[in-house]
Amino acid sequence: MKKAIKIIAYMAIVLVVLVISAVTYITTALPNVGDAEDIRVDLTPQRIERGKYLAMHVAVCMDCHSPHDGSKFGAPMDSTHLGAGGMKFDAGLGFPGTVTVPNITPYNLKNWTDGEIYRAITTGVKKDGSAIFPMMPWPYYSKMDKEDVYAIIAFLRTLKPVAITHPKAELDFPLNILVHTMPKKAVPGTVPNTNDTVAYGAYLVQTAACMDCHSQDDQGVPLPGLEFAGGKAFKVSTGTVQTANITPDVSTGIGSWTREQFVARFKAYNDVTKAATLQKGDFNSVMPWWNYGSMSESDLKSIYAYLRTVKPVKNVVQKFKAN
Repeated sequence: MKKAIKIIAYMAIVLVVLVISAVTYITTALPNVGDAEDIRVDLTPQRIERGKYLAMHVAVCMDCHSPHDGSKFGAPMDSTHLGAGGMKFDAGLGFPGTVTVPNITPYNLKNWTDGEIYRAITTGVKKDGSAIFPMMPWPYYSKMDKEDVYAIIAFLRTLKPVAITHPKAELDFPLNILVHTMPKKAVPGTVPNTNDTVAYGAYLVQTAACMDCHSQDDQGVPLPGLEFAGGKAFKVSTGTVQTANITPDVSTGIGSWTREQFVARFKAYNDVTKAATLQKGDFNSVMPWWNYGSMSESDLKSIYAYLRTVKPVKNVVQKFKAN
């Protein structure tokens, strides 16, 4: 009996040592995506303009990394503090921890090299080597054309510096350990010929991370067969909103929409001064309409062309439930 107890005790000790060793390895050796590249992005007018368009209206970096007016529909950005960060995700929004979106103006990035910014955008690894939780959709940005990422970096360098620092992210256990395993090396793509509207639309959808919001997931992994079918829930100030089904299913998706209707839906939000003030119980949206509303018509048409090719999924979504 004593021998059996000793064996169990030894096994328990070995297990504890193995767990500690594994945790130590994960938190000290990972993430491991390699050193930041030694690159220098030239701030040409063309790059800056392309970067502004992508960061404002496609990849919508500015939407997450800027303060918002939550009292109005779509929570329009505070354009006087672009890139200053400050949006907070915590338990009140169903988030496992507390993350305040960082300041990405030159005030905070002045000591970052272009290679370090590129690595952060495309692999989810910060300047100090720590991991970025993929609420920032770097898994999608990792497939962007390098030149498009360089353009975003060029635009970020031109932002007005905003002197503010936000607290570091605090993730709940075990996510605070697992996050170290998430970053992956980038696999850059190439911008397709814009005349190939389906291929170019697929590139834009990837860059905009449309599937990330418009798919239900299990611990960040889209549920198989429900890609783009909507139903992902988000808490907003007035209730809970679920993302729309954007597959070409006729009855529950956008299969009955014409290209013109699709474009018009976005263009209805190209003037932020028209953002309506919300009342208690009013429908609100997490879709950054006021950013996407200024996307070019040709790009919106390409997105529509691609979405017509995805698998139709019949999935009824409850659009909104008021508090």
